[in-house]
Amino acid sequence: MQISTSPKRKSFRLLALVGTLGVVTVSAGALLASVSPAQAANFASQPDTQVAVFMVPLTLLVLVLLFEVGRFVWRGTLPAQVPSRASRPPSLSGKPPAA
Repeated sequence: MQISTSPKRKSFRLLALVGTLGVVTVSAGALLASVSPAQAANFASQPDTQVAVFMVPLTLLVLVLLFEVGRFVWRGTLPAQVPSRASRPPSLSGKPPAA
């Protein structure tokens, strides 16, 4: 039997590699810029930085949501709705109705 990996697994490897390279790049940049932990803590304690750390991801989330809604509307078709089941009146005895 041949064992193959799923496409999701391969995309996760690529994502992990890109994330690791990003962390290494940012760390190297901080070392080259001579940023000390004390300087970073001082910068993180400023209110503007705290607001930015909260608002930037929130703004990106809203923009992605608007993009997805726009893409859905631009396509113009709604997905087919599944017809609802015919409801039966509930049985008073607790037993299913006889057919």
